[in-house]
Amino acid sequence: MKVRTLVINGLIAALYIAVSALIVPFGFTNIQFRISEMFNHLIVFNKKYFFGIVIGVFLYNVMFSPLGWYDMVFGVGHSVISLGIIIVLSRYIKNVLILLIANTLVFSFNMFIIAFELNLALEFPFLFTWLTTAAGELAVLAVGIPIMYALNKRLQFDKLI
Repeated sequence: MKVRTLVINGLIAALYIAVSALIVPFGFTNIQFRISEMFNHLIVFNKKYFFGIVIGVFLYNVMFSPLGWYDMVFGVGHSVISLGIIIVLSRYIKNVLILLIANTLVFSFNMFIIAFELNLALEFPFLFTWLTTAAGELAVLAVGIPIMYALNKRLQFDKLI
């Protein structure tokens, strides 16, 4: 891996943590609005962002999560699985806008993983928690689509790393 790739992934991880820290109490309950989840859209532009996103999720959960190991396993697992699905889909879907929408839907649907975690750790009702966490993820990532699309026009994320 090139030094530039490592540095940019480190910056992505740091930005994920910093932006997530702004909303700490709302990042671990059955109603989640992690604004930093918008960084998940970077995978659409280049699969090399995978490590920065996953490390950011892991470190944020280590530093701030009241759920301990649950968030390290399920939170990181959710990100790895969802990002992996998008990497596979990107082989077949070349339209960036469609891939951003697919990314939003994949991450939102896969919130059942987080709902399962919250059901195990806090005994929250699974279906209701899946609905509320998925709604929060859908809202954040849907708002992130035009933002990341516009930023990409300016920054060219695919060439940045």
